[in-house]
Amino acid sequence: MTVYEAVKARHTIRKFTQEKPAREDLLQIVDSARLAPYGANMQPLKYAIVTDEEKRRELYPFIKYAGFLKDWDPKFEECPTAFIAILNDTSIKPTAKSECDSGIALASMCLAAQELGYGSVCLGAINRAEIKRVLDLDGKYDVTYLLGIGYPAQTGETFDCTGDLKYYFDGDGNVHVPKRTMAEVLVEG
Repeated sequence: MTVYEAVKARHTIRKFTQEKPAREDLLQIVDSARLAPYGANMQPLKYAIVTDEEKRRELYPFIKYAGFLKDWDPKFEECPTAFIAILNDTSIKPTAKSECDSGIALASMCLAAQELGYGSVCLGAINRAEIKRVLDLDGKYDVTYLLGIGYPAQTGETFDCTGDLKYYFDGDGNVHVPKRTMAEVLVEG
């Protein structure tokens, strides 16, 4: 699979089976973020892997999974079986200046998860303070994002669209994600 093929094949998954990813695979996914580029090579990001069911249940109320799907509130049993918390070490770099680092790390981990056969969901609509409390993190760490990982219980597709960009579930519970066309995103001078 080429990188471009992985990018095209990767879709945000919002429903997962309850089979847990292998620990070695989660470490490989984190390693893909560790090896990613960082601004000034400061490498301020750290990662916390959460697979314990009790800890995931504690995190569950502090995560919003799909802002456009107002009528859908996932059951705990549909949620990812692993989370990777992306943490910024403020003793290395201020969190406000590590946003790009976090984005690159997330993209790297999503593609690594895709290659290993997992689905993923980037989670930014989260209660960072409560997640930090639940994970009992040192004060120097700020939670920037969560990445949910697991085996997909739905499929996804993207398609070119010039209209409404809201993603949706079809009658079978699969996710459809409209994307702006190349003509719409390409700015030529």
